[in-house]
Amino acid sequence: MPFYEKGPTRIYYEEAGSGFPLLIIPGGGLNGTLASLASPFNPMERYKNDFRCIAADRRNAYSGQSSGPLEIDRPWDSYSDDQLGLMDHLGIRKFGVIGFCVGGPMILNLIKNAPERVVAAAMMQPSGFRPELPDLFYQNNIKDWGPPLCEKRPDLTMDMVHDFLASMYTDRADFVFTVSRDFVRSMQTPLLIAPDDVPTHPHKVAMEVAGLAPNAEVTMYPWKDSQPHIDETVEQARRFLKAHEPVTA
Repeated sequence: MPFYEKGPTRIYYEEAGSGFPLLIIPGGGLNGTLASLASPFNPMERYKNDFRCIAADRRNAYSGQSSGPLEIDRPWDSYSDDQLGLMDHLGIRKFGVIGFCVGGPMILNLIKNAPERVVAAAMMQPSGFRPELPDLFYQNNIKDWGPPLCEKRPDLTMDMVHDFLASMYTDRADFVFTVSRDFVRSMQTPLLIAPDDVPTHPHKVAMEVAGLAPNAEVTMYPWKDSQPHIDETVEQARRFLKAHEPVTA
């Protein structure tokens, strides 16, 4: 089984297919793993004939095989470190990325940290802040993620989980958590956005990102309501990501 290791961090990952590299960020919140890619479609399966697909269990997903410290002062950057470090480990400089749910804010943070490396990104059902549910992500994770993680990792405590979640969500309770609206306005990276509208995936925020980003494209909405609509969106994302592959000599 392949692992990428750096210091105390150990990331389990898998690859499928060949071609231009495509980093795939699972949904499933902080417990996102390769198993989370089963729904609404599995990009490892759907895109393996088009790209070199790379996906990993999230650091400290309690049902996964990746582990590392809780970096309370830099929660989002710690996940970006894992993603960029994995690509470095594989000898990959430039890549496309597709991410689900929390993968949306993670993609924007990746672009902020390494704009020269992400050639294009597809944000599928991205998560974001709802002012009417201001502590939604904190409450979900303090209940469903923290306790099983602490049971698995005796070096972690619920006080540490509280501090991590407060730093990740409560202290950044606006927009997409990871970047500002001004940053999105300044981005040149091509974005495809497939909006959703459930409590954790606010349609308004997805469309605000689409309206602010200079090089954004939006899928149909709703797109998860039928298999034909899912298939059409899968194909749109494939075309979008292929169109932005660097031209090789």
